[in-house]
Amino acid sequence: MSRKRLTPTPVVEKPTLVEAPIVIVGTGNMGGAIARGLGQAGFASRLVLIDPAIHTHDFQELVGHGARLQQKPDNIAAEKPAALVLAIKPQLMVQVAPLYRECASNALTISIAAGTSIASLQSWLGSSAALVRAMPNLPATIGKGISAACATPATSASQRQFAETLLRAVGDFVWLPEEELLDAVTAVSGSGPAYVFHLVEALSSAAQAVGIPLAVADLLARRTIEGAGALLEHSPDTPTNLRESVTSPAGTTEAALRILMTDQRLEILMIEAVEAATRRARELSKS
Repeated sequence: MSRKRLTPTPVVEKPTLVEAPIVIVGTGNMGGAIARGLGQAGFASRLVLIDPAIHTHDFQELVGHGARLQQKPDNIAAEKPAALVLAIKPQLMVQVAPLYRECASNALTISIAAGTSIASLQSWLGSSAALVRAMPNLPATIGKGISAACATPATSASQRQFAETLLRAVGDFVWLPEEELLDAVTAVSGSGPAYVFHLVEALSSAAQAVGIPLAVADLLARRTIEGAGALLEHSPDTPTNLRESVTSPAGTTEAALRILMTDQRLEILMIEAVEAATRRARELSKS
């Protein structure tokens, strides 16, 4: 009796995290920043940028290194991307996210839409999707951002590491133990650059109040904040140590800080501002 030879079923291997496409949906300020950061980090040939209003001239360098531009998500799911970055406006999520449900069933999905909860993302993409919700900030556009993120239990350790790798392409990165903290992060680092820009405005106004011409006042204020930030980045000292190093006993800095620090005036004002922003972030998350 002859035996029937069995033909083995061909095994179709999924692309690994190392080689599969990285899809970025939305190429505005933040999506574009992530794309360019990933391009500089060596991922250009794997990038697929999707935006109805995308313009080739905005991403010529990336295209020159193999990135692909699309206006629609045609055939994306079939390519089995390693990661899907949703960098669209929060109000568009309800319309756009469901278009990528099939894609999200296999890919790591990173959402950077402020106020869009993981529960909402799961309702559009599936409860078993590997999801990371992240909050980068505006300095990411020059590679100096800070992103905070949290992940769902369905997100594997390798996917978490991959998410961190992708987001570190635009700056520093921290994991959060729980999603609720993202509202506070939004209030601190997400909105924080605006507080610093306003400090520049206030310092310039103060300079003009003591007789310095507008153009000079603006330059002094801008360069002072820029230089102080650079010093914070490169010095091993704490902010407190740096402040004390500038403050001579009975000197001009001490006279100014007496105004700012007596009864914690500046600190209390900042706490009130961050608390207000946190409340608003929570309101937006529920809307």
